Amino acid sequence: MTRRYITQFEPQDQLDQTFRAADKQLRANRQGGKYILLKLSDRTGTLTGMFWNADERVFDSFSRGDFVRCKGRTQLFNGGLQMIVSEVTRVDPAEVDPADFDRFDADRAEALVERASELIESMENPFLRQIGQAFLADEAFLERLKQSAAAVNNHHAYPGGLLQHTVDLMELAKLVAGRYPQLDGDQLLLGAFLHDLGKVEELAGGDETSYTDRGQLVGHIVIGVQMLAEKIAEVERSGGEAVPQQLRWKLEHLVLSHHGMLEYGSPKIPLTLEALTLHHLDNLDAKIASATSIIENDVAADGNWTNYNPALGRKLWKPTQPTAES
Repeated sequence: MTRRYITQFEPQDQLDQTFRAADKQLRANRQGGKYILLKLSDRTGTLTGMFWNADERVFDSFSRGDFVRCKGRTQLFNGGLQMIVSEVTRVDPAEVDPADFDRFDADRAEALVERASELIESMENPFLRQIGQAFLADEAFLERLKQSAAAVNNHHAYPGGLLQHTVDLMELAKLVAGRYPQLDGDQLLLGAFLHDLGKVEELAGGDETSYTDRGQLVGHIVIGVQMLAEKIAEVERSGGEAVPQQLRWKLEHLVLSHHGMLEYGSPKIPLTLEALTLHHLDNLDAKIASATSIIENDVAADGNWTNYNPALGRKLWKPTQPTAES
């Protein structure tokens, strides 16, 4: 049987095929009955699965990250596609083609690293350039960066997503700094590179993105500041010259304030022009990526509109191919 991928599914499809169990939760409904909430994945994306009238025996028969054969059908729910699962069975990994599930694009990652290196090399400030180079010279860190997601569910939530988001934001920083001469372009550019690097420790790598214990306890913002301190120490040891204290504080501030508001997890709100700019550029890139994903994955039949998205509080216009009349 030819495999179909998640992005090819339509409502009312009858399915009997293998997925990766990216997540599973045993829950109780209002009547006290139990069901399993599944996050099923393949190389094209993820799909929510609902296994009703389940019990601990079924729940314990497989683990997160296992391959599972699921039988059931798809349906629309709250504007998205989900699968009503009638049967789930663990599958031996030897029976699975890994290419059906690997979402990491190694060639794309290498190209992005090369571009990040070019942008860092373009910095005129030697301290900032050396800090960026120190990160890229760290092979263990670089391998994790290549495969890390930027989030569990929101924007760039796939292996390599963090690197894509980072380089896109660096490109935006470079563009905007050229338009506003009052900005320190090097600080903004390195801030774009640094802002989310703590996510390589906050999130577990691979296809099944989840929070690590350190990520839950500390969070990527504080982890990022700690990583920055380590690299500054390396630069000072190798160069024999201290990074100016005020420059260090400004770099720390860029990382600490990039979420923009205290209620959004920033320990500080942006207090420098570069921090304010970084926050808005970060938000712009994340929002565009998130909205694009919603549009691309929407299965609504309502013409040019997606289903209502509760997180955004709106529907979104779905661009269509131009016609002779348009």
